[in-house]
Amino acid sequence: MLRNIFIFQKKYLITAILVLSFIGIHDNSYASVYFQDEQQEMNYNSYSGEILDSDSKKPLVFATLSLEGTNISTVTNTEGTFSLKIPKSTVQGNISISFLGYKTKLVSLTELRPENNEILLDIASIELSEVNLTVPKSAEGLVRETLAKKGENYFNEPTIMTAFYRETIKKRRKNVSLSEAVVTIYKAPYNTPKRDAIQLYKARKSTDYSKLDTVALKLEGGPFNTLYVDIMKYPEYIFTDEDISKYSFSFDQSTRVNDRLIFVVNFEQHNYIDEPLYKGKLYIDSENKILTSAIYSLNITDPDKASKLFVRKKPANAKVWPTDVAYRVDYREKDGRWYYGYSNVLLEFKINWDDRFFNSVYSMTAEMAVTDWEVNTEKANLKAREKMKSRIILSDEASGFSDPDFWGEYNIIEPEKSIESAIKKIQRQLKRSRSRGDLSSAF
Repeated sequence: MLRNIFIFQKKYLITAILVLSFIGIHDNSYASVYFQDEQQEMNYNSYSGEILDSDSKKPLVFATLSLEGTNISTVTNTEGTFSLKIPKSTVQGNISISFLGYKTKLVSLTELRPENNEILLDIASIELSEVNLTVPKSAEGLVRETLAKKGENYFNEPTIMTAFYRETIKKRRKNVSLSEAVVTIYKAPYNTPKRDAIQLYKARKSTDYSKLDTVALKLEGGPFNTLYVDIMKYPEYIFTDEDISKYSFSFDQSTRVNDRLIFVVNFEQHNYIDEPLYKGKLYIDSENKILTSAIYSLNITDPDKASKLFVRKKPANAKVWPTDVAYRVDYREKDGRWYYGYSNVLLEFKINWDDRFFNSVYSMTAEMAVTDWEVNTEKANLKAREKMKSRIILSDEASGFSDPDFWGEYNIIEPEKSIESAIKKIQRQLKRSRSRGDLSSAF
């Protein structure tokens, strides 16, 4: 079997890809797609709907919904829709909905319907006089101060987090593969160099190999790809003491989030720096110097240099290069302390084959959202055999989509309609194939 491996160098936040030739090989994992979990008692209430801009009615992507006074939360998907599960024991309370640049809104649980909730958010206005009076003189100095204060602004106790993780692969605009997991993150304090550990709890997958031509793509690293986007915990992947001087920083128009004034800092590498670095925006709380969000991408103006970050081995008749590598991380606050809440990674790349007229265009997306957490008061640690390997291929660990109640009471990111359609199509293919007694012909 031909193996072509695309992987990251240690200092770069680059998604690793495993590309396998599969001509003449069929995946029979669906032949035994059964989960052993028994049906869980419905001890939660489920709410779904969409978050929209109050004026334009456009969907707000990655808006955060949290149950006040608890650690339960979720985020909207790329279509602005959400699904939130609340324990039945909680009959009173407010859902806090926040989005960058918008006024935070509180909605009572008693106002929510099980389905088709439409929640509108208003844009937060900024007083110019307020901004002019408070903007620091140096954008770089603000970033350095923010990084230096992580020990006092972010969790300084070990925590155990429940998180939902999803990775998708598309060929052009068609969904090819979807893998999902519920994981437990043993999050180390931000003021220590100790790294986080992950334990896999549940996982499932759906793959349509008929759309993959002659390659099957597998994402290496799984949830670690998103976990390491946590800049405040892992600044070494982007802002090391050595690398921070390679960037130029400048102020953009300020905004608001959760009714806080937020400085927006643009950053990009200096023109004289040859190595591919990053450019993007940092959203920093003006009062306490806290990074609340970051959106950035890898500089890939030089395809050959960018490719060297990915390609370790490749077939002789193919050229591979990235066309877009982008990241996002959002933080949440509880009792004056901030913590990692959500992140996503997007990687788009092309494969040019010498013997084909058209190239192949693929995109891979990974996202993870913390849906609940608690302080690790017992200082519990995972045993070596329980820890997820940093080079895990989640699709190899997952089984398939078969049990509609697989996730039980766990909050997940609502899937896009296109992903739902792809899953249903594959399931119909499998059902027809099984009825014919010929599973291997499904792909």
